[in-house]
Amino acid sequence: MVPDFAVKSSSGAQVTLSGLTGKKVLLYFYPKDDTPGCTIEGNDFNRLLPEFAAVNTIVYGISRDSVASHCKFIDKFGFKFELLSDDEEVLCKLFDVIKEKNMYGKIVMGIERSTFVIDENQKLIAEFRKVKADGHAQAMLDYIKSL
Repeated sequence: MVPDFAVKSSSGAQVTLSGLTGKKVLLYFYPKDDTPGCTIEGNDFNRLLPEFAAVNTIVYGISRDSVASHCKFIDKFGFKFELLSDDEEVLCKLFDVIKEKNMYGKIVMGIERSTFVIDENQKLIAEFRKVKADGHAQAMLDYIKSL
């Protein structure tokens, strides 16, 4: 079981895992709003959103960016799903996605692009780490359809 959590959403509401019982939940962690890879990934998930809905799955993107940053990112690309602001790293720590990264020769701590699938009863059923942005949304949809 994944412990219940409460985080701020781009809609201004708090999202809790317990409030999503009865649906599959796909949480994809990405490093930063409005960067090339994160934009590709967001656009792909957005394009496939109706297909995720058809298999009873809610999609949330998560980064350490603020709600205001998420809102700008959503508005710029027309995302139809919510982004969760994990500025206090509650979910990042829960799912252990903060890793050392080499940025232009400097070691920094950042989000490793990762995705987690939680079933209708709040049980973690799959985790995907070190994923590549391009094609990832389709791979996740194919995985969920195979369940």
